[in-house]
Amino acid sequence: MVRDSIAAPVRLAQQAEKLDPARLAFRQDVWSGLTQDHKSIPPKYFYDQRGSELFEAITRTPEYYPTREELAILTDNAAAIAGYIPAGSAMIEFGSGSTAKARILSQAAQVAAYVPVDISGAFLTSEAQRLETDLPGLKVFPVAADFTRPFQLPAEIAQMPLVGFFPGSTLGNFEAHEATAFLRHAAKLLGPDARLIIGIDRVKEPDILQRAYNDSAGVTAAFNLNLLRRINRELDANFDLDGFCHYAFYNREHHRVEMHLVSRARQKVRIGGRAFEFRRGETIHTENSYKFTPELFRTIAQGAGWRQAAVWSQPDDAFSVYVLLSEEETYISD
Repeated sequence: MVRDSIAAPVRLAQQAEKLDPARLAFRQDVWSGLTQDHKSIPPKYFYDQRGSELFEAITRTPEYYPTREELAILTDNAAAIAGYIPAGSAMIEFGSGSTAKARILSQAAQVAAYVPVDISGAFLTSEAQRLETDLPGLKVFPVAADFTRPFQLPAEIAQMPLVGFFPGSTLGNFEAHEATAFLRHAAKLLGPDARLIIGIDRVKEPDILQRAYNDSAGVTAAFNLNLLRRINRELDANFDLDGFCHYAFYNREHHRVEMHLVSRARQKVRIGGRAFEFRRGETIHTENSYKFTPELFRTIAQGAGWRQAAVWSQPDDAFSVYVLLSEEETYISD
């Protein structure tokens, strides 16, 4: 008995030695989330190479409207948005993924440098290389990092004006206090005269939201389940992917779409030397996507020290792109 009680911590310590800091944090977040009464895993872990590819595929499904809406707004209003971007700026994109949206603004404003920040290092590198090839006059400095945590900006942009870019309504993946914390973090990172271009998904008919996160081709389901595949591969786990299914629904009370993975049967899963039990029907909450009214978003932005300078929306008001300026900002678009 004594030998067994000593052996388990030793095995875990030996496994920890094999993991880099990022994977140690990944494992700790998974362990912590699965020991809660309502199991959850942070959505940032969706984005390994395969997860990033699947998300880009989601954006091309007919049901998923946010990307099309935002691209249309950026394309139709590129010149007006560029008026808020000083000449010679470096654009910092938080959670860059595909660079399609940044391309539009980079060309319209003729920014000097582009800094995509993304947790998926391999996908980030390939996208950055493609952008450099397509736009040879643009300096690209990719940063592989979790943008919700402190990270270093490249020294090469130290003397350039900085503009933040946060498309895709990714802010909706945060709880209210987390959204405020991120916006404050962004203001601090961008420095004096900070400005931020941000895409925000609006509250709308539940049927539209239900379809957007339950596409008929099953791409969103594959994206959700890929999280378990990643945990198996990187954290020495044994999730049976056939033992879980995708479930997404609109929570009217909280104005958010919730994504879950539902256990199809009673089962036990091992993750890096620890065991976790699941009841039949028990879920792992993998993502929230909050939808905003204009009033709610302005309140959150103001609470984090930003003020609205401009906003553009599609005729159906399904999606909006805002320019936010720090409270000390004096820059006014022509």
